[in-house]
Amino acid sequence: MKKETIRCPWPTDELYCRYHDEEWGVPVHDDRLLFEFLILEGAQAGLSWHTVLKKRENYRAAFDDFDAEKIARYGEKKIAELLNNAGIIRNRLKVRSAVQNAREFLKVRDEFGSFDAYQWRFVDGKPVVNHRKSMREVPPSTKISDVMSKDLLKRGFKFVGSTICYAHMQAVGMVNDHLVTCFRHKELSKAK
Repeated sequence: MKKETIRCPWPTDELYCRYHDEEWGVPVHDDRLLFEFLILEGAQAGLSWHTVLKKRENYRAAFDDFDAEKIARYGEKKIAELLNNAGIIRNRLKVRSAVQNAREFLKVRDEFGSFDAYQWRFVDGKPVVNHRKSMREVPPSTKISDVMSKDLLKRGFKFVGSTICYAHMQAVGMVNDHLVTCFRHKELSKAK
């Protein structure tokens, strides 16, 4: 008899389960992927993560696989093209913020050697492992996400409020917010 997999309660379909089981909370140290998550979290503002996840491949195609150097050079013609792309979230402020954030991302990368080095310093280079028993215990933001948000905003980033930053931190494994009952909590508690 196969043992039932116990996971966090929020994955509601195959796409969500795959994301939960394979990506959410896994420490990311690749600058391109960190940038991708930063842009996608910003696109999610006011929407569900599931909505963004369903459009992720469209975003990769529309935004040159999240190549920050290419995106930083987008002009009005490319922005207009993106705003007409039904495969992504066509919010003018969010599309423009992706271009702005690409430019700021490159500055941070140049200053710190990598965006990874910049971002992970907010948690002293290692994931914060929480021991939450229910989703009610998971906060929308924390003091660390407040500090990260303020720093990003000061540097000129857009759509990086504390709640977005905390969701980003969870996604890229800076924080392990899998419930203690979830099979991924134990696995990722050992991650670096």
